[in-house]
Amino acid sequence: MNFRKIRLLFIVALLFGCSSLFSQSIELSGNVIASGDVEGIHVINVSYSRFTTTNEFGEFTIPARVNDTLKFTGIKYEVAVVVLSPLLYQTKTLEVVLKDNINVLDEVIIGEILTGDLLLDLENSDAKPGINFYDLGLPGYKGKPKTQSERRLFEATSGGGFIPLNPILNGISGRTKMLKNQVRLERQDKCMNAMRSEFSEILFRDNYLEEDLRSEYFYFCADHEDFRSLCDIDNEMEILMFLQNQLKAYKANRAESRDN
Repeated sequence: MNFRKIRLLFIVALLFGCSSLFSQSIELSGNVIASGDVEGIHVINVSYSRFTTTNEFGEFTIPARVNDTLKFTGIKYEVAVVVLSPLLYQTKTLEVVLKDNINVLDEVIIGEILTGDLLLDLENSDAKPGINFYDLGLPGYKGKPKTQSERRLFEATSGGGFIPLNPILNGISGRTKMLKNQVRLERQDKCMNAMRSEFSEILFRDNYLEEDLRSEYFYFCADHEDFRSLCDIDNEMEILMFLQNQLKAYKANRAESRDN
C-alpha cells in the first residue's frame, strides 16, 4: 500500500514538474526557407504577444512556450502557422518552409481562340478601343477618387481667373481651415478603425481591456503625435509596438485618475 502511495506521489510530482517546465518561456531559434527573399518575414507569437522579423538569411529568435501558436507572414508568401510541440520546445529550434502566394484562376475561353502571336492576333481582332474623355477632348482625372470632404476642400482652395476669389474668401471666413480639419479627422478615423480591426485580437489576448473601454483607448492612441506617421507606413511590427506602449500608458492614466 505504501509502495502504491509513493508511486502515485512520484507520478504526480513528475507531471507537475513537466508542466512547470513546459510553461516556461524559451528563446526559440528558427530559420525560414522560401523560393525568394527571406529578409523581413514577420514572425508573430500569437499566444504570447511577441513578434520579430527575419534577417537577410531568414534567421530569427523569439520567446515561446509549449503549444504557443507562431504565425509567419510575408507579402510574396502564403501565411504559415506552427504550433510549438513539446519536441520543438526541447530542441529550441524551428525550420519553416514558406509557399509562394500564387493566385491560379480557372481557365475560361471567351470568343475566338488566339494563336499566341501578339501582332497576328491584334491584326485579326475585331475589338475596338473604348471611347474615353481624351477622345472627346474633355479633361479627365485618373487618380484615386476623393471623398466628399476632400472634394469640398479642393473646391474651396481652387478657382479660376486672374485673381481666384474662392480660395481667398474661404481662407478669410475660416472655411478652408475647417475643411482641412474635417479631412484630417476622417483619415484619422479610417486609420484608427483599420488598426482596431487588425490588431485587437492579438493586442487584448494577454493585455486585457474591458470591451467598453476599447473605443476610448483607440481614440487615446489617435491623439498621439506619432499616430499619423504610423498610418502612412506598412510595418505591422512597429504599429503593434506602438499600440502595446499606448495601452500601458492608457491603463496608467486611468489608474492615476482613479487614485485622484
